[in-house]
Amino acid sequence: MCAEKSAGSIDMAGISAGLPEAWSSVVVGRVGTAQIKVLRMDGRTVPEERHEAAEALLVLDGLLRLAVDGHPVDVGPGALYTVPAGTPHAVLPGSQGTLVIVERAEG
Repeated sequence: MCAEKSAGSIDMAGISAGLPEAWSSVVVGRVGTAQIKVLRMDGRTVPEERHEAAEALLVLDGLLRLAVDGHPVDVGPGALYTVPAGTPHAVLPGSQGTLVIVERAEG
């Protein structure tokens, strides 16, 4: 699903709440070569991963608990965390709320 618009407002929290399962993201828009995704966090962990390009993680509400290059990082509501390209990062237990991810579009 892509709720992409040319202009206007997108209810990110509403879209996140309506997703069928947590950690299942949906693309809500694109800006240049980046895509904007939203998802719902539910306390579960996500294994370590690395990406070829940097990504930005914006917590709309709740708390994102990360391990970034082996170091714990908490990202609270309204905060934006950028993960540099190639940096190992994982989601730790206890992450809850709505997360927006801005990353390079695939393909």
